[in-house]
Amino acid sequence: MNDEPVIRFRRFDPTDQEDAKALILAGLADHWGELDPTLNPDLNNIAESYENAIFIVASQNDRIVGTGALVPRSAAKAVIMRMSVASDLRRAGIGTQILDRLCEESKIAGFKQLMLETTATWDEVIAFYQRYGFHITHYKESEFGRDVYFALDLR
Repeated sequence: MNDEPVIRFRRFDPTDQEDAKALILAGLADHWGELDPTLNPDLNNIAESYENAIFIVASQNDRIVGTGALVPRSAAKAVIMRMSVASDLRRAGIGTQILDRLCEESKIAGFKQLMLETTATWDEVIAFYQRYGFHITHYKESEFGRDVYFALDLR
């Protein structure tokens, strides 16, 4: 018998604002070692910033433990953004489950390709997306370092 609390997935609700923002910023701080919250203004009002997107939260009991957004870029393409899982629950399959749901939503919406980007030095994140089936399309320099871009064909 498994006594682990069930992870539930649902669409973002404005009442999730502070917890979702805190989770995402904590994940960024974990990866960067420090954090400048002014660099993430989209998180100040997630409902407004992602009003044309699908923003998913994962919760365990009443705690938000994961997030992910699907942002349309064209009729055929969408971008996955704001993937984050609570540090104490990483490697427990929550990120994969969020991606599964975002891919399912993508197919329902008729998208043919998903794209995403992350920082090139985040090896474990890169490996996660590659295990899922994303392939690297290119690298690009940014003001914060080198970014790696991925695509996943949904056809």
